[in-house]
Amino acid sequence: MQWNAATMSSQRGAREGITRQGGRTQIGFALGLASVIALAAAPAQAQSTEGMLGEGMVMYMQMGGNAGDGATLARTTGARDAAKAFGLELIEQYSAWQPETMLNHFREGLAASPTCIGIMGHPGSDAFADLVTEARSAGIVVTSGNAPLTELYKEHQAGGFGYAGVDLYTGGYITGQSMVAQGLGSGDKALVYGLLSEAERGQSTLGLKTALEEAGLSVDYLEISPEVNSDSSLVVPILAAYLANNPDVKAIGTQHGGVTAFIPKALEDAGKQPGDVVVGGIDLAPATIDGLEDGWISTVLDQQLYLQGFLPVTQCVLSARYGFTGLFTNTGSGTVTPQTIGALIPLIEKGIR
Repeated sequence: MQWNAATMSSQRGAREGITRQGGRTQIGFALGLASVIALAAAPAQAQSTEGMLGEGMVMYMQMGGNAGDGATLARTTGARDAAKAFGLELIEQYSAWQPETMLNHFREGLAASPTCIGIMGHPGSDAFADLVTEARSAGIVVTSGNAPLTELYKEHQAGGFGYAGVDLYTGGYITGQSMVAQGLGSGDKALVYGLLSEAERGQSTLGLKTALEEAGLSVDYLEISPEVNSDSSLVVPILAAYLANNPDVKAIGTQHGGVTAFIPKALEDAGKQPGDVVVGGIDLAPATIDGLEDGWISTVLDQQLYLQGFLPVTQCVLSARYGFTGLFTNTGSGTVTPQTIGALIPLIEKGIR
């Protein structure tokens, strides 16, 4: 081939055409790659569940004491609010705090094959173990509240077994510390009225007793009977008699909400005046609120019982719908005193606090 100007011009045009075409190819590839990267980096579209999240679900739930009582009302309100929010059917169970009744309620729930069962820890892990295993084998979500079941929580957490309640020992200890801060000193005499015999539930009493003893107080202990556990009004003559026989007692502490509400009446029957005895308790029952306002009660651990109702229902729905594991939530870590009760009263009157 002879090379001349025309040939070179033709060759140069061809090369330029290839270059231009290659450029278009490179640009097209770059744009395509950028589109792929952008799509990969873009957030996925949220897939919201159609209808109510708990629609079609049924939950049997143990509330604790008696319907409407001061140590139970806020828990019931919380559970009902959650059930309404999620569209879940809630079956309420009240046991007057009797462990055997709680076990029977579990059996009733198990026989009905609900979506979930919410239990209270008072009977203890050993008493509940076989029942919880049977329920889990049947595909029922089980969760707990108010008093922990540590061994069952460890075993069944992956299946949605959670806990909503106070870290019991810590709660009792905080109450004892708050009592000491009311002016108690080393050598003062105190009474702890509690439930040391009741599995993990007794940890709150132990924490209270330990805090008082570490502050140097001389501590008497009385066990709450099953009768008083069910009907707290029966505590009045018991404490009045103790006070008559121990006129030098400077403090009374308990971690039983029902008993807390009746301590002012016992003090009054024993001839005491508000402030004569430092009183530490738990929960915000109507009579306890009056006791705080009138100076009969010095400090109360606030469990935020509404959360102990709302959160187990939430646990049930999330575990049954999405397979979430059990959550451990400490619902109370502070106390209410005569100086702070006023701000909470509107919420208490609504059954929320």
